[in-house]
Amino acid sequence: MNELSKYAAGSATTAKENRNAAFETIFQAAANMIEETNRYTNEAEEAEIAFSLGLLDNTHDLQIAQQKANLALQFTVAVRNQVMEAYKEIMNLQF
Repeated sequence: MNELSKYAAGSATTAKENRNAAFETIFQAAANMIEETNRYTNEAEEAEIAFSLGLLDNTHDLQIAQQKANLALQFTVAVRNQVMEAYKEIMNLQF
């Protein structure tokens, strides 16, 4: 009987560790997405300042930097909205 209880406790611990690892992976991916969006936004701001100061004369580079920042922000907001929607659905589940 002791043998079975060892396996049951071990499998519960493993399942909890797997859930923690999965959450950590998702959290790290979200943090990386936010960092990347922030980096694109900063690059766009630097390009705007450089263009305003006359250091950058190529408008295409400025527009590309702005578009990258815009798309990254839109993607980040869309992911956040989907996560919030999923969270609300989970909270509305009744057991």
